[in-house]
Amino acid sequence: MGVPALLVDFPKPSAPGHAERARLLGRQWPVFWAVGNVFFRPISTLGIFGYGYGAWAARAGTPGVRLGDWRWYAVAAACHLATVVHSAVNMQPINEKLDALSTAGGKVDTSRAESLARNWISFNTVRIITPVVAGSLALWQTLKAVAA
Repeated sequence: MGVPALLVDFPKPSAPGHAERARLLGRQWPVFWAVGNVFFRPISTLGIFGYGYGAWAARAGTPGVRLGDWRWYAVAAACHLATVVHSAVNMQPINEKLDALSTAGGKVDTSRAESLARNWISFNTVRIITPVVAGSLALWQTLKAVAA
């Protein structure tokens, strides 16, 4: 939610204050990156193991546990795993480029600062959708099993 706020009134690449604002974005980026890693990485890990356990328990027919079709829990676990892979493969290079903006002699062209941040926002949509799909599938299966 904070990344779009960093782009409010972002100057055009031809504007006089653009390079300075791009470096500011680069200096602010590590805070967003660190907070995101500390908060969301454990959630994805718990999601993978939690839904994986749900799939195992449903498949094994654990006594006293009514979970529904194990395959939907496996899909939910796969959604969280896909989020982790997407973050590593697609998001990490963008994170590094945004982080590199903080130095004046950085390897990243400051004229691409806003574009990089907007790419990050659009790629982050996957990291929003997959956990929602996973949770919805697992909740649907659990409610379906309880109602049966």
